[in-house]
Amino acid sequence: MQKIEVAVIGGGPAGLGAAIEAGKRGAKTWLFDENYLPGGQLFKQIHKFFGSKDHYAGVRGFKIGEMLLEQAQAAGVNLKLNSKVLGILEDGSIAVQENDTFKTYHSQTVVVATGAKENALVFPGWTLPGVMTAGAAQTFVNVHRVKPGRRALVVGSGNVGLILSYQLSQAGIQVAAVVEAQKTITGYDVHAGKVKRLGIPILTSHTVKKALGTSKVEQAVVVKLDENLTEIPGTEQVFDVDMLCLAVGLSPRNELIRQFKCRTIYLGHLGGKVPVHNLFMETSRANVFVAGDVAGVEEASTALEEGRVAGIAAAARLGYLGQDEAQSIIEEYWQHLNSLRSGQKIRLEAKKTILREGVQGE
Repeated sequence: MQKIEVAVIGGGPAGLGAAIEAGKRGAKTWLFDENYLPGGQLFKQIHKFFGSKDHYAGVRGFKIGEMLLEQAQAAGVNLKLNSKVLGILEDGSIAVQENDTFKTYHSQTVVVATGAKENALVFPGWTLPGVMTAGAAQTFVNVHRVKPGRRALVVGSGNVGLILSYQLSQAGIQVAAVVEAQKTITGYDVHAGKVKRLGIPILTSHTVKKALGTSKVEQAVVVKLDENLTEIPGTEQVFDVDMLCLAVGLSPRNELIRQFKCRTIYLGHLGGKVPVHNLFMETSRANVFVAGDVAGVEEASTALEEGRVAGIAAAARLGYLGQDEAQSIIEEYWQHLNSLRSGQKIRLEAKKTILREGVQGE
């Protein structure tokens, strides 16, 4: 068994942020990621981020990933790629599959940044080839430069669905429509505007009823919904498509959190069961920190900031900086986080609920 100081599980924006902050303060930091390249969802994002300069406004997502990777390497982070954390042993050590070998690590502090998993939508024909999640479609198009189809229907008008529709169009894939069960578009206006300018219809109060085809998707049937989200008979529309992309939400990947026996609460606006934590992103289990979508599904910018908080807190716990200094820096990051969430008041209140629970649990 190898002993380390900071183990960061997950190499997305949250994990990279945590590893960078802990590493540059001198902590011996190891970052484990099951993929061959760290960066998580950032390398699937070819659009320019918006917001403030502090949050890489005007920089494309994959470029942000490259910048963070360079910062992690400069901070001396040991990047363990193709390394999947399988679970937690009784003594708190982590079991890792590295390529074809298995190893265990005992870390003084752990930052869980495992992100989120995509939700599924079940309907007749949902197992046909051509039905895929938004993340799968982005991986095909933006990472591997492969067109998995010629004409697509996108289900879900959140930011992921809207961004995917734009990216598919850029790749030369025609988007027949975006369908949304709610009465209004659920993503940001800036993303919806791009889709509308491309002439792609966004059908609110609609959902996919079934997919048709023999060996693959050939058509998708869409139906209108009433105010109770019940299908309205006779309103079916048939779209000739060979791709049906599901962008119907995310849920925190909290399997390791459960193995660590961290206390959780259910908050629907953050994707489901999330770990209770304090301002230092520390959970109910001492020396186990969280950051990013596993702590509540939000945006890449908030994930990165939470990661930075967790990394600083882990380094402070190990004595690499004083608690007063750490608290001062972390309070500044929380100002950034509250600013990022100012336009998402429901999520802001949900995060406040987590923090209140964290204080009460101390």
